[in-house]
Amino acid sequence: MTALFEGVGIALVSLRAHKMRAALTILGVAIGVTVVMVIGALISGFNKGVTDMLASLGPKTFWVGRYWGGQNDEDPEDPNPWRRRPPITVDEANRLALLPTVAFVVVDEYTSADIEFEGRRMAAIGIRGRNADWPKIEGGLIEPGRSFTHLEDASNAHVAVINSKLAENLFGQRDPMNRRIKIGGLPYDVVGVYNPPPRMFGDGDRPEVMMPHGTFQKDLRYWPGWMDMFVVPQDSVSTQHAIDDVTMAMRTMRGLRPGQKNNFDAVTQEVYVKAIDQFTFVARALMVALSMVGLIVGGIGVVAIMMISVTERTREIGVRKALGATKREVMWQFLVEAATLTLVGGIVGMVIGWIIAFVLHNFTPVPAYVPVGSIITALIAAAVTGLLFGIYPASKAARLDPVEALRYE
Repeated sequence: MTALFEGVGIALVSLRAHKMRAALTILGVAIGVTVVMVIGALISGFNKGVTDMLASLGPKTFWVGRYWGGQNDEDPEDPNPWRRRPPITVDEANRLALLPTVAFVVVDEYTSADIEFEGRRMAAIGIRGRNADWPKIEGGLIEPGRSFTHLEDASNAHVAVINSKLAENLFGQRDPMNRRIKIGGLPYDVVGVYNPPPRMFGDGDRPEVMMPHGTFQKDLRYWPGWMDMFVVPQDSVSTQHAIDDVTMAMRTMRGLRPGQKNNFDAVTQEVYVKAIDQFTFVARALMVALSMVGLIVGGIGVVAIMMISVTERTREIGVRKALGATKREVMWQFLVEAATLTLVGGIVGMVIGWIIAFVLHNFTPVPAYVPVGSIITALIAAAVTGLLFGIYPASKAARLDPVEALRYE
């Protein structure tokens, strides 16, 4: 321990005595560690955002729709396989909701329209047509007010739930409840304000309206054929059991014979997780590559500065050897100095990376969360870089002949 602290002390004295040289040495290490911290923070934030989003849907909820990319049935001669598939219909959704393994089904369609209130106009606001069960899968809170009811959904009532961002932009400090707005030129009564949970990349901050699905189809211009369904199984039923029942029911409704491929897709949350894992794997590989470049550059600087240090302290090494210091002790001292240099660079990079992650998390919609594992990994990588690249200078110092070293001027 004495030798360890002595080596650290000598390295810190060297840093203070040769600030510019030391700064250039640790710069590469600092860059490498900063890259590890920032990309690690982005990956962790992204994963947390996906986890929160899936948690709001419920652990067993799955998606059923016309086409979901990433399937293995693409035909090279048909770049648009979705064209062969019939759209999902409301009748199919209603019949799936009657299955004993299904608790309820939420239908979802999307378009954009202009919204007006007392002469104020907002263009191209997102509009979602859904049935009355939609709050059960969205998370968040409707306050003040309420969502539309099953009766209002069935009767195509002109009611709307606006999110908090739209309420702020459209009404300012005024109470939005029971106000009459125009969506696509038609009047709607605001019955509730939806406060969404935090979303990945700030998606919850976009102005948006939810309205009964029947009203949506009757009143608004939209791209037909792309209605989605979110199917929620019964509590006592497994996701796979519910998917099997839904798949069989859809095939029966569509008259598919045994051996024919499904002309729809049923996708569980595990598929989303696998897609995210593939993306984060690429990001992690990029993180490793960039950080390795920075650490190698820093390591080369460590070799250079330690070789200079060995030359400058040749007489000191000779004196230590003359007083009984072994090769192992001399080598250990210089290795500790090299590791200290890169560890200082690692700490600098860690601080810079943490500041960047903090700014991204608090001042941009980009999620960023610095895990403890990234900090530990970055510091260990910095220290190991110093040890690896300090071996050659340390071994050279250890092999110096004490007599020749004492004669060095």
